Amino acid sequence: MSNSFSNQLRSVIEWNNPKSDILFEKWTQSGDEIKNASKLIVGPGQGCLFVYEGKVEGFFEKEGLYDLKTGNIPFWTTIKNLMYKFESAHKVGIYFYRKAEMQNIRWGTPSPITYKDPVYNFPVGLGAFGNFSFRITKAVDFFINVIAGDDYYPVKAIQKVILSRITQPISDFLAKASFSYVDIDKHRNEIAEFSKNSCRNIFNELGFELLDFRIEGTSFDQETKTRIGRISDMSAEAQAMKELGVSYQDYQQLEALKNMAKNEGGGNLGMQMGAGLGMGQMMGNMINEQNQQQNTAPPSQSNPNDPMQKLQKLKQMFEAEFIDEQEYKQKKQEILSQF
Repeated sequence: MSNSFSNQLRSVIEWNNPKSDILFEKWTQSGDEIKNASKLIVGPGQGCLFVYEGKVEGFFEKEGLYDLKTGNIPFWTTIKNLMYKFESAHKVGIYFYRKAEMQNIRWGTPSPITYKDPVYNFPVGLGAFGNFSFRITKAVDFFINVIAGDDYYPVKAIQKVILSRITQPISDFLAKASFSYVDIDKHRNEIAEFSKNSCRNIFNELGFELLDFRIEGTSFDQETKTRIGRISDMSAEAQAMKELGVSYQDYQQLEALKNMAKNEGGGNLGMQMGAGLGMGQMMGNMINEQNQQQNTAPPSQSNPNDPMQKLQKLKQMFEAEFIDEQEYKQKKQEILSQF
């Protein structure tokens, strides 16, 4: 028998000082104690169910002291009569349960919630964590649909029940939402409220009410982090090229030529030399294009054919890693020869 139950007086049934992490607990497995009991004490924030052969025969929902020998509780008299007719002492169970609101219960997604980012069009794996509050509203339904006859039911077990049902509405909301992964955190309250309301009827049928559901933080799985990192790198490169006046198409062509020139496994020296010439030509074209753009500037600006300006542009390309050190030195020497 659990230590949380009073065993000093066999005539009293009481859930004394229950542990804070227990929702439901069976009072006794001794039929004699039940038959001899004369009083029932239901404490504040508690309720009590009487179960015979797996069926709930009656329950107390209000706190107070009940006299079981007065005959005013029909189901109790019936249970006692049935017990006297059977030798088994395990056909009757008395279950106390917690009616009080359970607050700030921690939760976290056991696996990432997946959806497709509507802006970047790639799969996202989202993890989330937070807290929730709930209370049992229909003890009989909760006993039948959730507990299913177990001798005790801890608070942590309700986490699995809630998460198994609430992650789907979160996924549905994200799939239909028009914001990207970067907007998740500022919409956490909206996501949480939608998910809680979507599961209201489901939890009501199970016998409890989700009073509050909060998303405190989110995280992405490693694959999503990798994709986000690539997007950040590409955005930074695009910004750098924009400042240098280089198109992304030119940059891709330059990278392709550089990779071809450095590919020692190709075995075609002529192709590598051709790639190197093509790369040099492309670098020249890029600088010429910049010069042509500067030629359209107002006369008050400096001379676009000035070798110093060409050297400055060449240095910017080198610092942005569009060209390597050898290419930089070679083109620099060509410009210096113009002095």
